[in-house]
Amino acid sequence: MALHSIYFLGVDLYTYKVHKTTIELDEKLVAQAAEALGTHGLKATVQRALEEAVARKLRLEFIEQLTDMDGLDLDNDAVMNQAWR
Repeated sequence: MALHSIYFLGVDLYTYKVHKTTIELDEKLVAQAAEALGTHGLKATVQRALEEAVARKLRLEFIEQLTDMDGLDLDNDAVMNQAWR
């Protein structure tokens, strides 16, 4: 089984299962994506696009966590007074 790595915020997220499939893709869109992502080849472009989609979701969840202060103590004055010491 192949091991693939997704790198996000300094963390390697690993996936182990690889699925082989046939899919119809817009060649122009693939070329634009490859240029935007800096990839070469269909497999690398699709893989990187999927990684970017997952990373985007994780970033949005992190932003939501920061906005809601969910599980964070950044609004706790006692903690923040010690933060820069």
